[in-house]
Amino acid sequence: MRIKTIFTRTILLTVVVLCFYTKTIAQISLTGQIRTRTELRDGFGKLAPKGGLVNSFTTQRTRLNFGYTYDNRINFNISVQDVRTWGQDASTTTPADGAKLGLHEAWAEITLLNSKDSTMKKGFLEKLSFKIGRQEIMYDDSRLLGNLDWAQQARRHDALVIKALQHGYQIDLGAAFNQNSDAITQGTIYTPGNVPAYVLNDVGELVPTPAGLIPVAMGGLASNKSNAGGTPILSNPAGTNGMNQLYKSFQYIYISKTIGKTKVSALGFTDYFAKYTNTSVVAGNGTVYGRKFTSGINQRFTYGVMAVGSIGKKATLKKTWTLAGYAQAGKDKDGKDLEAYHGVANLMFQKGKFTFGPGYEYLSGTAPTSSTDRSFDPLYGTPHKFWGYMDYFYVGSGSPKAGLQDAYIKTKYIAKSYFATLDLHYFGTAQKISTLNNNKDLGWELDLLANYTLNKFTTVELGYSNMFANKSQMKAAMASNYPAAANTYNSTGSWAYLMISIKPDFFFNKPTKK
Repeated sequence: MRIKTIFTRTILLTVVVLCFYTKTIAQISLTGQIRTRTELRDGFGKLAPKGGLVNSFTTQRTRLNFGYTYDNRINFNISVQDVRTWGQDASTTTPADGAKLGLHEAWAEITLLNSKDSTMKKGFLEKLSFKIGRQEIMYDDSRLLGNLDWAQQARRHDALVIKALQHGYQIDLGAAFNQNSDAITQGTIYTPGNVPAYVLNDVGELVPTPAGLIPVAMGGLASNKSNAGGTPILSNPAGTNGMNQLYKSFQYIYISKTIGKTKVSALGFTDYFAKYTNTSVVAGNGTVYGRKFTSGINQRFTYGVMAVGSIGKKATLKKTWTLAGYAQAGKDKDGKDLEAYHGVANLMFQKGKFTFGPGYEYLSGTAPTSSTDRSFDPLYGTPHKFWGYMDYFYVGSGSPKAGLQDAYIKTKYIAKSYFATLDLHYFGTAQKISTLNNNKDLGWELDLLANYTLNKFTTVELGYSNMFANKSQMKAAMASNYPAAANTYNSTGSWAYLMISIKPDFFFNKPTKK
């Protein structure tokens, strides 16, 4: 019997036992989720080549969440999930197919001090706790640190977070340290574990990815080859939101305080990336080019503040505003000097059920002649939420080296059982793309979304988006996304999806009428 199968059955057996043997001082929760998303993609993430086929598929996330709280001092959580595409597995499987369950979360939070609990001794802080294990890390609007819940696989970190409350201040300290195994001969050299199992070599053969190597291209033929100088061409630039070069470690401090109707927060985040050398490995009848990680680290600093406030009441005209600024320094993941910044400003008006308002965001980019990396990387957030639902920017597909300007108008209507949004974005680069091209225009994106609550546990969401691109500029700004062999692309991209989310609470009892 496989280890994963034994592990899964052990968890389920533990849940069942605890459900039948529980003291009143403890509280148990058991929830689940089945979320399917059927998509039609014709230019999602990047412009579609002319004559290309529309991509259609359904993905599914299945989760089981178990929580246990004891006396407000111990909070324990396990979240097991399975993510796959419909049809990815044969309808009849064999033992050779293996298990695909994954552990999304597994953490415990221990309260050390709590001034509101009369059974605990008073301490130097109003509240102090620590949370350890595999966990989601989210702050503010999930711009830089978020759980990426839109993606079926979502995001989590193996980390320790210390939390404190004092005089209205929230102060969190977090740290993570990644390693591939406990092998005593490995030292602290870390090769990111999220590597494709197979890759195309330079003659087009699909071969197993060589051990300890990060391919510089996740596909493509000529893009796998080295250039005249012998340096591998990076066809898919590694971004932390794409997670194709995971951090070696990080530490951060987060401080926030609410003053009246305004919340002010500050973030200081340091992450470290393992150094590497460019190399090649013979695989099949060809060669795979990639990165071999070595000892040593590149250290990156991200720091900044965010303020969110509101004025008025929605019965008249409520105004909610956001201002934020962040900077990055140190070294980027490739070892280049880094100087970058990110600015946010938006104002939303709300009257009754209707909300609307403009906003502008600027993510700095690198000029063609700059030897310093000035492209801001939005860390480990939820880019789908901010820079267009079609995921052209700062997602796994890459992002423009020249940075991004995003001017937008967002609208939202909220009723009792449904809400609908309509957003319009104008995108441009922050820097000119080349010394001969002063045009920064990338295009417009229109996003429409409608969400309906069918019952307490079920929501249905329908989305439709269009990208109206300046295709020559889009190709130039994100050249690594467009193979040279396909030189003709559509100017307009479209995307539609239908998502059904069912999240039962297995201990929920519907109130009965007396």
